[in-house]
Amino acid sequence: MIKLFGIKNCDTMKKAMTWLSGQGIAYEFIDYKKAGVAEANLPEWTAKAGWQKLLNTRGLMWKKLSEAERADVDEAKALALMAQYPALIKRPVLDTGSRLIVGFTPETYAEQLQ
Repeated sequence: MIKLFGIKNCDTMKKAMTWLSGQGIAYEFIDYKKAGVAEANLPEWTAKAGWQKLLNTRGLMWKKLSEAERADVDEAKALALMAQYPALIKRPVLDTGSRLIVGFTPETYAEQLQ
């Protein structure tokens, strides 16, 4: 089954869920903030998508970080930050089993899932 990881109150998450439901695609939603699964999945997600794609540097959480936390980010530092602050993970993360789709656009989902 397709797994959709993210945070329930995120507008992009809501759009992704609406799109999936509208296409009749079954999925399991996992709130990675509440379920605490982000850190365990980060190595696999990074291998499939790359840490640069996973790290959300445009969100509010990134802006709340100190200058020191945002400076000189490499893979190890990015993984540590995303594990500590799951809101730094770009949403949604859709795991189909064979591929990982980070972020949401209707076009990307249509291309990758149909």
